[in-house]
Amino acid sequence: MDAVVVVAQVAGAGGAEKFINALSSGLALGAIYAILALGFVIIFKATQVVNFAHGALAAVGAYFTVYFATVLNVPGRFLEFLPYTAQWILSAALAVLATAVVGMIVERITIRPMIGEPLFAVAMITLGLDLIIRTVTNDFMGNQARGLNDPWGADIVEIGLLRVAKTQIVTMIVAVVAMLLLAWFFRSRMGIAMRATAFDQEAAMAQGISVGKVFAVAWAIGAALAAIGGIFSSMAPRASAGLTPFTALIVFRAFPAVIVGGLDSVTGAIVGGLLIGMAEVFAGTYLATVSWLGVGFSGIVPWLFMMLILLVKPYGLFGTEEIRRV
Repeated sequence: MDAVVVVAQVAGAGGAEKFINALSSGLALGAIYAILALGFVIIFKATQVVNFAHGALAAVGAYFTVYFATVLNVPGRFLEFLPYTAQWILSAALAVLATAVVGMIVERITIRPMIGEPLFAVAMITLGLDLIIRTVTNDFMGNQARGLNDPWGADIVEIGLLRVAKTQIVTMIVAVVAMLLLAWFFRSRMGIAMRATAFDQEAAMAQGISVGKVFAVAWAIGAALAAIGGIFSSMAPRASAGLTPFTALIVFRAFPAVIVGGLDSVTGAIVGGLLIGMAEVFAGTYLATVSWLGVGFSGIVPWLFMMLILLVKPYGLFGTEEIRRV
């Protein structure tokens, strides 16, 4: 604790309380970025596809949550004996599952036929998918912010100097659970098959692995993680809480986490997400009073951080270095 206090006092006015609360907020934001980065990395690692539609899938997950939890009240209307928190969690879980199905459909219709084609062409398809999915989602959603009606709202928990929103606590818990489940998955039969496919698709096929099935599972997991990130990025205490036409853009703020950690590294996605989240929050906390930097300076800090890392580690902190023959 003494080390924390010293760092807080050095960091600027506000002392330990300011530092501790910035740290907790940074970890919560970093958890969202890590979840989004994990989905992006898993798709790339298994299929070598740079998925520019990741943000659109995140918005789809948040939209499904709004629709299931507030419009249809599914499955809550059939389980009225459960407390509202449990009903909402079930609605969110159903939304994540529905988004995973959307990811599998997208992969089957638009990505699998492009196997063996130039990666640039596949990337352009995902960019087109992003525009199409976002347009359709926005048409259903409208221009007004749509609340997710989550049971935690803007409630705050105070523990000593720490003041943290309940949604931030839930975000970090869900992130840890998702990471543990992924660690278990990669040790399962399908996870091993996915790792083998990521290493060498032709060798995996020669061993009897269904590459098409691996691709479908990778897109399902990636879309599910995108949905989780989209849901939590639309909840308080974010200033723009609620589902809006700009929800999909959260992925562009999380993209530096992917690059910092390494485009093909699951561990890097987690570390990169936490680093970028904390860098953004600490910049907003301690540099907001520096007038000549501008109000939005914290928004570009992740990109500046990414550029500095790439100057030292061009493949990211945990990325696989490409071996070139000279």
